Amino acid sequence: MAENAEFLPFHAINEYMRPDFRLKVVRETLNNQTNLDESLSSDLNHMIKKFVNVPGFRSSDKAPALVKVVPTSKAFEKNPELVAVLLAGWAETHSDLREKVYSLLQARHWKTLSESEESLALSALTEAVKEWPVFPIKMNRAKLPGFYTHWPKDEDFEVLYKNFSDLYPDIEVSIDKVSLMVVWLSMRLPLQVDEIITKPGDAPISENP
Repeated sequence: MAENAEFLPFHAINEYMRPDFRLKVVRETLNNQTNLDESLSSDLNHMIKKFVNVPGFRSSDKAPALVKVVPTSKAFEKNPELVAVLLAGWAETHSDLREKVYSLLQARHWKTLSESEESLALSALTEAVKEWPVFPIKMNRAKLPGFYTHWPKDEDFEVLYKNFSDLYPDIEVSIDKVSLMVVWLSMRLPLQVDEIITKPGDAPISENP
């Protein structure tokens, strides 16, 4: 992993996820695939067929969700295209959490873009640097080059989760899911925090406390 990289490929997120949580994310997404938008579901099937090997099935996308969870989780570790589409599906199946985390980031003054500003931002990615914004909720984040490597100071996962819990005390959701949604909405990974390089294991997105 290059320390001077502005973007990391989508599958770099695996360095910040525990295996058990990755498996849970894959399982939740595949189990709820029928509830996804037709286009997104089709994209996910295409990626599974392309990158996932399910023993006993010539077309891996035709395998039952239960059967392809583990093979898909393994492929998730190596294929950025699969990661992008699967996380888009995961976020879609957690739309209420997505809305609330987006509101959390706005409340904490993360720079956000309206839908009308989206195309302009995409045409100027190389100039974004530390002004890298949070794109509109419905934007297809798979279009982006990967995860931006700069993370705002004092915005670690524990702080964000505490603020989320204070804002929504009646909602029971793990720090793992809130953290993953923050990463997906912001399209950032905490490789560099105010020019200080963090180690991938320092702030894991995991299902364990």
